[in-house]
Amino acid sequence: MHWTCPAGKPHAAVSLTTSRRQVRWVTGWAIHTADEQAIALLPETVWTAALRQDGEFHEIKGPDGDMVSYQVAELTGVRDLTGWPEGTQLIVRRVKPSRRDLKKLTAFEQRTGWRYQIVATNIPDHQGLSGIPGSGQVWFVDALYRDHAEVEDRVKAIKRVGLELLPSKSWQLNAAWVLATTIAADLDAWTRLLLLHDEPKLARSEAETIRMKLYHLPARLTTHARRRTLHLDRTWPWAPTFTTAWQRATQLPALA
Repeated sequence: MHWTCPAGKPHAAVSLTTSRRQVRWVTGWAIHTADEQAIALLPETVWTAALRQDGEFHEIKGPDGDMVSYQVAELTGVRDLTGWPEGTQLIVRRVKPSRRDLKKLTAFEQRTGWRYQIVATNIPDHQGLSGIPGSGQVWFVDALYRDHAEVEDRVKAIKRVGLELLPSKSWQLNAAWVLATTIAADLDAWTRLLLLHDEPKLARSEAETIRMKLYHLPARLTTHARRRTLHLDRTWPWAPTFTTAWQRATQLPALA
Protein backbone atom coordinates (compact mmCIF):
# COMPACT_ATOMS: atom_id res chain seq x y z
CA MET A 1 0.00 0.00 0.00
CA HIS A 2 1.40 3.40 -1.00
CA TRP A 3 0.30 6.61 0.66
CA THR A 4 1.26 10.21 -0.06
CA CYS A 5 0.84 11.31 3.53
CA PRO A 6 0.28 14.83 4.89
CA ALA A 7 3.45 16.77 5.59
CA GLY A 8 5.00 15.80 8.91
CA LYS A 9 2.72 12.76 9.46
CA PRO A 10 4.92 9.72 8.66
CA HIS A 11 4.44 8.30 12.16
CA ALA A 12 0.70 8.05 11.43
CA ALA A 13 1.49 6.16 8.22
CA VAL A 14 3.81 3.76 10.05
CA SER A 15 1.05 2.98 12.56
CA LEU A 16 -1.07 1.61 9.68
CA THR A 17 1.45 -1.14 8.97
CA THR A 18 0.40 -4.59 10.20
CA SER A 19 1.64 -8.15 9.80
CA ARG A 20 -0.52 -8.39 6.66
CA ARG A 21 0.00 -4.89 5.26
CA GLN A 22 3.11 -2.86 4.58
CA VAL A 23 2.45 0.87 4.18
CA ARG A 24 4.92 2.94 2.16
CA TRP A 25 4.66 6.72 2.48
CA VAL A 26 5.99 9.81 0.71
CA THR A 27 5.82 13.31 2.18
CA GLY A 28 7.26 16.78 1.76
CA TRP A 29 10.05 17.96 4.06
CA ALA A 30 10.59 21.55 5.23
CA ILE A 31 14.21 22.55 4.67
CA HIS A 32 16.10 23.99 7.63
CA THR A 33 19.73 24.90 8.32
CA ALA A 34 20.67 21.29 9.14
CA ASP A 35 19.33 20.18 5.76
CA GLU A 36 21.28 22.84 3.90
CA GLN A 37 24.44 21.83 5.75
CA ALA A 38 23.86 18.23 4.65
CA ILE A 39 23.20 19.26 1.05
CA ALA A 40 26.47 21.22 1.04
CA LEU A 41 28.33 17.95 1.76
CA LEU A 42 27.01 16.22 -1.37
CA PRO A 43 29.58 15.92 -4.18
CA GLU A 44 28.53 16.93 -7.69
CA THR A 45 28.90 13.34 -8.88
CA VAL A 46 25.85 12.13 -6.91
CA TRP A 47 23.39 14.43 -8.69
CA THR A 48 21.38 12.85 -11.50
CA ALA A 49 18.70 14.13 -13.87
CA ALA A 50 15.11 14.07 -12.58
CA LEU A 51 12.37 12.47 -14.67
CA ARG A 52 8.71 13.27 -15.20
CA GLN A 53 6.00 10.66 -14.71
CA ASP A 54 6.20 9.80 -18.44
CA GLY A 55 9.90 9.00 -18.19
CA GLU A 56 11.12 12.13 -19.99
CA PHE A 57 13.63 14.52 -18.46
CA HIS A 58 11.97 17.06 -16.16
CA GLU A 59 12.95 20.50 -17.41
CA ILE A 60 11.93 24.08 -16.72
CA LYS A 61 12.69 27.38 -18.39
CA GLY A 62 15.54 29.09 -16.55
CA PRO A 63 16.03 32.81 -15.85
CA ASP A 64 17.87 33.28 -19.14
CA GLY A 65 15.15 31.52 -21.16
CA ASP A 66 17.05 28.26 -21.66
CA MET A 67 15.62 24.91 -20.58
CA VAL A 68 17.22 23.65 -17.36
CA SER A 69 16.89 20.11 -16.01
CA TYR A 70 15.88 19.28 -12.45
CA GLN A 71 18.44 17.16 -10.60
CA VAL A 72 17.97 14.74 -7.70
CA ALA A 73 20.25 13.09 -5.16
CA GLU A 74 20.08 10.82 -2.10
CA LEU A 75 20.49 12.73 1.17
CA THR A 76 20.03 9.75 3.50
CA GLY A 77 23.12 9.05 5.56
CA VAL A 78 24.27 12.65 5.38
CA ARG A 79 21.39 14.18 7.33
CA ASP A 80 20.79 13.09 10.94
CA LEU A 81 17.33 11.42 11.10
CA THR A 82 17.17 10.72 14.84
CA GLY A 83 13.54 10.61 15.95
CA TRP A 84 12.16 9.73 12.53
CA PRO A 85 10.73 6.28 11.72
CA GLU A 86 13.24 3.58 10.92
CA GLY A 87 13.93 3.31 7.21
CA THR A 88 13.24 6.99 6.45
CA GLN A 89 14.93 8.10 3.24
CA LEU A 90 15.55 11.69 2.10
CA ILE A 91 15.60 12.69 -1.57
CA VAL A 92 16.72 16.22 -2.46
CA ARG A 93 16.02 17.91 -5.79
CA ARG A 94 17.47 21.11 -7.17
CA VAL A 95 16.79 23.42 -10.10
CA LYS A 96 18.00 26.79 -11.27
CA PRO A 97 15.54 29.30 -9.78
CA SER A 98 13.10 31.17 -11.98
CA ARG A 99 12.76 34.95 -11.82
CA ARG A 100 9.77 34.75 -9.51
CA ASP A 101 11.76 32.54 -7.08
CA LEU A 102 14.80 34.81 -6.83
CA LYS A 103 13.35 36.91 -4.00
CA LYS A 104 12.45 33.83 -1.95
CA LEU A 105 15.84 32.12 -1.95
CA THR A 106 17.69 31.45 1.29
CA ALA A 107 21.26 32.66 1.76
CA PHE A 108 22.48 29.12 1.02
CA GLU A 109 20.47 28.95 -2.22
CA GLN A 110 21.71 32.36 -3.30
CA ARG A 111 25.28 31.22 -2.70
CA THR A 112 24.93 27.93 -4.60
CA GLY A 113 22.69 29.24 -7.37
CA TRP A 114 20.13 26.41 -6.92
CA ARG A 115 16.66 26.13 -5.40
CA TYR A 116 16.20 22.98 -3.27
CA GLN A 117 13.29 20.77 -2.24
CA ILE A 118 13.34 17.59 -0.13
CA VAL A 119 11.06 14.56 -0.11
CA ALA A 120 10.98 12.01 2.74
CA THR A 121 9.89 8.41 2.21
CA ASN A 122 10.18 4.92 3.66
CA ILE A 123 10.39 3.27 0.23
CA PRO A 124 13.65 1.31 0.58
CA ASP A 125 16.43 2.30 -1.77
CA HIS A 126 17.53 -0.32 -4.32
CA GLN A 127 14.70 -2.67 -3.27
CA GLY A 128 11.83 -0.25 -3.94
CA LEU A 129 8.19 -1.31 -4.24
CA SER A 130 7.35 -4.93 -4.92
CA GLY A 131 6.82 -5.61 -8.61
CA ILE A 132 7.80 -2.09 -9.77
CA PRO A 133 11.23 -2.01 -11.44
CA GLY A 134 13.31 1.06 -10.60
CA SER A 135 11.03 2.14 -7.75
CA GLY A 136 13.96 2.28 -5.34
CA GLN A 137 15.79 4.90 -7.40
CA VAL A 138 15.84 8.55 -6.34
CA TRP A 139 14.22 9.77 -9.57
CA PHE A 140 11.27 7.39 -9.04
CA VAL A 141 10.50 8.67 -5.54
CA ASP A 142 10.85 12.26 -6.72
CA ALA A 143 8.46 11.71 -9.65
CA LEU A 144 6.04 9.78 -7.42
CA TYR A 145 5.77 12.67 -5.00
CA ARG A 146 5.42 15.33 -7.70
CA ASP A 147 2.55 13.36 -9.22
CA HIS A 148 0.55 14.20 -6.09
CA ALA A 149 0.60 17.84 -7.22
CA GLU A 150 -2.07 16.87 -9.76
CA VAL A 151 -4.38 15.99 -6.87
CA GLU A 152 -3.72 19.37 -5.27
CA ASP A 153 -4.44 21.05 -8.62
CA ARG A 154 -7.81 19.31 -8.82
CA VAL A 155 -8.65 20.50 -5.30
CA LYS A 156 -7.86 24.05 -6.39
CA ALA A 157 -10.02 23.53 -9.48
CA ILE A 158 -12.97 22.45 -7.34
CA LYS A 159 -12.58 25.60 -5.27
CA ARG A 160 -12.58 27.74 -8.40
CA VAL A 161 -15.84 26.26 -9.67
CA GLY A 162 -17.64 27.22 -6.48
CA LEU A 163 -16.58 25.14 -3.49
CA GLU A 164 -15.16 28.14 -1.62
CA LEU A 165 -18.34 30.18 -2.21
CA LEU A 166 -20.92 28.51 0.03
CA PRO A 167 -24.20 30.35 -0.59
CA SER A 168 -26.07 29.88 2.67
CA LYS A 169 -25.96 29.48 6.44
CA SER A 170 -28.09 26.36 6.01
CA TRP A 171 -26.24 23.05 6.23
CA GLN A 172 -28.65 21.37 3.81
CA LEU A 173 -28.28 24.08 1.15
CA ASN A 174 -24.51 24.11 1.46
CA ALA A 175 -24.41 20.29 1.24
CA ALA A 176 -26.39 20.47 -2.02
CA TRP A 177 -24.05 23.19 -3.26
CA VAL A 178 -20.98 21.06 -2.50
CA LEU A 179 -22.53 18.11 -4.36
CA ALA A 180 -23.27 20.29 -7.39
CA THR A 181 -19.74 21.72 -7.27
CA THR A 182 -18.08 18.32 -7.20
CA ILE A 183 -20.26 17.15 -10.11
CA ALA A 184 -19.19 20.23 -12.07
CA ALA A 185 -15.54 19.53 -11.23
CA ASP A 186 -15.91 15.91 -12.40
CA LEU A 187 -17.49 17.02 -15.69
CA ASP A 188 -14.68 19.54 -16.17
CA ALA A 189 -12.00 16.90 -15.49
CA TRP A 190 -13.55 14.35 -17.88
CA THR A 191 -13.99 17.04 -20.54
CA ARG A 192 -10.29 17.78 -20.40
CA LEU A 193 -9.32 14.10 -20.37
CA LEU A 194 -11.63 12.73 -23.05
CA LEU A 195 -12.30 15.70 -25.32
CA LEU A 196 -9.24 17.98 -25.08
CA HIS A 197 -6.38 15.48 -24.85
CA ASP A 198 -4.74 16.89 -27.99
CA GLU A 199 -5.12 20.50 -26.80
CA PRO A 200 -2.54 20.48 -23.97
CA LYS A 201 -2.65 24.22 -23.30
CA LEU A 202 -6.42 24.22 -22.95
CA ALA A 203 -6.55 20.89 -21.10
CA ARG A 204 -4.16 22.21 -18.43
CA SER A 205 -5.54 25.73 -18.26
CA GLU A 206 -7.10 27.30 -15.19
CA ALA A 207 -10.84 27.05 -14.67
CA GLU A 208 -11.35 30.72 -15.57
CA THR A 209 -9.50 30.28 -18.88
CA ILE A 210 -11.36 27.20 -20.07
CA ARG A 211 -14.66 28.76 -18.97
CA MET A 212 -13.98 31.82 -21.10
CA LYS A 213 -12.69 29.95 -24.14
CA LEU A 214 -14.92 26.88 -24.22
CA TYR A 215 -17.83 26.86 -21.81
CA HIS A 216 -19.09 30.44 -22.35
CA LEU A 217 -19.45 30.27 -26.10
CA PRO A 218 -21.04 32.88 -28.40
CA ALA A 219 -23.75 30.77 -30.02
CA ARG A 220 -27.47 30.56 -30.75
CA LEU A 221 -29.61 27.47 -30.20
CA THR A 222 -32.61 27.02 -32.53
CA THR A 223 -35.26 24.32 -32.89
CA HIS A 224 -36.92 23.26 -36.15
CA ALA A 225 -38.88 20.11 -36.92
CA ARG A 226 -37.96 18.64 -33.54
CA ARG A 227 -34.30 19.13 -34.35
CA ARG A 228 -32.09 21.46 -32.36
CA THR A 229 -29.20 23.29 -34.07
CA LEU A 230 -26.38 25.16 -32.38
CA HIS A 231 -25.13 28.07 -34.49
CA LEU A 232 -21.56 29.12 -33.63
CA ASP A 233 -20.01 32.48 -34.33
CA ARG A 234 -17.65 31.89 -37.27
CA THR A 235 -15.25 34.55 -35.99
CA TRP A 236 -14.88 32.86 -32.61
CA PRO A 237 -11.25 31.55 -32.51
CA TRP A 238 -12.15 28.51 -30.39
CA ALA A 239 -14.99 27.29 -32.63
CA PRO A 240 -12.93 24.43 -34.21
CA THR A 241 -11.83 23.21 -30.77
CA PHE A 242 -15.38 23.29 -29.43
CA THR A 243 -16.69 21.49 -32.53
CA THR A 244 -14.09 18.73 -32.21
CA ALA A 245 -14.81 18.33 -28.51
CA TRP A 246 -18.56 18.17 -29.17
CA GLN A 247 -18.12 15.51 -31.87
CA ARG A 248 -15.97 13.42 -29.55
CA ALA A 249 -18.57 13.74 -26.79
CA THR A 250 -21.36 12.47 -29.06
CA GLN A 251 -19.22 9.49 -30.11
CA LEU A 252 -18.55 8.30 -26.56
CA PRO A 253 -20.14 4.90 -25.84
CA ALA A 254 -23.36 5.01 -23.82
CA LEU A 255 -23.16 3.87 -20.21
CA ALA A 256 -24.34 0.32 -19.67
